[in-house]
Amino acid sequence: MKVQYQEIRFGTCAVKEGFVIPDQVVKAIEIQVREDLSTGRHKAIGEILLEQGIISRSELDDILHIMYKRGGRSSI
Repeated sequence: MKVQYQEIRFGTCAVKEGFVIPDQVVKAIEIQVREDLSTGRHKAIGEILLEQGIISRSELDDILHIMYKRGGRSSI
């Protein structure tokens, strides 16, 4: 039997569930890339959205829970 795995990205889940709008995820990705290139540290999108005040810790946890239930990535 063939098992299919569908990866659910944090930003995609957050948009689909109405926590953020696509532009906010794009901005977080821009920050992620800029910091990754300048510091070598790769921050998760959820961490960036939390630091920017776009989502709360509770909302971050809610998104991670939704992702876990759907079989997506479970880390911020």
